[in-house]
Amino acid sequence: MAVHPSSPPSVPASERIARLRQAYLAQLPERLAQAQALCARLAAAPADRSVAVDLHRLLHSLKGTGRSFGFAELGTCAAQGEDLLQPWVDEPAQALPEGWLASLQHSLQRLQAVADGLAALQGGAVASGVPGFALPQAQRQGARSGGRVVYVCDDEPFVLEQLAAQLACFGYEAECFTEPGALHDAVLARRPDAVIMDIHFPQGHSAGIEVLLALSEETGAPVPAIFLSSRSDFAARLGAVRAGGQAYFVKPVRANELVAALDELTRQQVHEPYRVLIVDDEPEIAHYHAILLQEAGMVTCEVHDPRQALEVLAAFRPDIVLMDMYMPHCNGREVARIIRQEPHHVGLPIVYLTSETDREKLFSAMRIGAEGFLTKPVVHNELIAAVVIRAERMRTLRALMARDSLTGLFNHTMTTQMLENAIARARRDGGRLSFAMIDIDGFKAVNDTYGHPAGDQVLLALARVLQQRLRSTDTVGRYGGEEFAVILQDEDLAQAAHLIDTLRQDFARVSFHCADQEFHCSFSAGVATFPRHQSFEHLREAADRALYEAKRRGRNCVVADGP
Repeated sequence: MAVHPSSPPSVPASERIARLRQAYLAQLPERLAQAQALCARLAAAPADRSVAVDLHRLLHSLKGTGRSFGFAELGTCAAQGEDLLQPWVDEPAQALPEGWLASLQHSLQRLQAVADGLAALQGGAVASGVPGFALPQAQRQGARSGGRVVYVCDDEPFVLEQLAAQLACFGYEAECFTEPGALHDAVLARRPDAVIMDIHFPQGHSAGIEVLLALSEETGAPVPAIFLSSRSDFAARLGAVRAGGQAYFVKPVRANELVAALDELTRQQVHEPYRVLIVDDEPEIAHYHAILLQEAGMVTCEVHDPRQALEVLAAFRPDIVLMDMYMPHCNGREVARIIRQEPHHVGLPIVYLTSETDREKLFSAMRIGAEGFLTKPVVHNELIAAVVIRAERMRTLRALMARDSLTGLFNHTMTTQMLENAIARARRDGGRLSFAMIDIDGFKAVNDTYGHPAGDQVLLALARVLQQRLRSTDTVGRYGGEEFAVILQDEDLAQAAHLIDTLRQDFARVSFHCADQEFHCSFSAGVATFPRHQSFEHLREAADRALYEAKRRGRNCVVADGP
């Protein structure tokens, strides 16, 4: 059964979530009465496992949904009862431990007391406790995500509505289902970009996993999936991995973390060929290995004089180095030591290609920082596998080091490097570029008034606006704190200033929510261009001066450097 949001798109996400929370509180008395009735049946017939399973499922649901809506104490009490039932559900006990039933009844009494306290909130405003933001409708329709479709499956309508509202803020189109069977049929009819699914359903504790496994068999390809659960134990995570789950989140889920995983899972990009540097004083064998790697779609560069290795490294930026151990002038171990002295190359994979068979010498060479060795003559498939495994790991590490942990944008160091590269490329090709420095107005006041989680949402929202509205050829970075940097390729000063000003107006329309309060933010920006400013330092300083002038003029404006 598909569940479609009943509220029109114009209703703010904060209002929709507030309604769901109120509905959840309104249903609490009935659900707690069911829990008490199941407990009474279990007391009368302790051997009836089906009753224990039903009660466990009910408490599991109360825990996950309660925590998702910010009712932490309610979730904790439900979790205590669930934990008491878990061992008996997993493996029915022949004899219940002494005092077990009394402990369960006590947990339900505490749960009832907490619910009674929350009942007073039913008629008034309920603080969300989870800061968020909503992009204006026009922005969502024009999002760079290209309307990526996500199916969300959870037997709790409250959780579904909340997730759908949050995903819409980030530009995703979410279709909701409460039953795994309905999700199964929908995937066969229209394959989504990704699936977000709870592991546990009333049909069984692994119904979600079973559906994903079945879909993989029927379609011949795994469905990109993210699993949600109130459980964090190894068994639950193992089941998710075996079903092809790409990520696993314990409820309640942080929207920014979930969206970051979705962005990574649904990103459509052309794989850039691995770059391999071959250092070998024998040109023929270096050419041979290069041909094998090129046939596998890789880009290679050969160095026949090891003394040139460091210079070529800086220019070629390889993902991995294949190096002979014995060469004139200096051997492979010495070259590896020199490479490791450079901080930028500390993690660069180095694999020796050698005819050496003395394993003690090989392992001695590896102690200075090499990743491994391949014995000549190298088997084709072994060479390809060795390169791919290590090069992919290197790219992952580089990405982690190059990205800001909160927004996923390039960090200060990488943004600076990319600006320097962009200037060099524009100078070489006779092109132009613009550089914008952006600073969120009054950001300290946001943190002081609404808290740092709300401040994080402001940073995420601006990052999202910039990513959605700019081209893939442009570069967006978090320069530090509340400051962002944008590199616009082939844009003159007037075009760049107009574009940034349009983004400024759109960002000012973004609604932020914390508890029962709504607020808006703005940013100021300064724009400068190359070739008016020839060097990286001058270009950055010019953009900084323009940003300062924007602040001086009263903030919430864009200033272009120059005439």
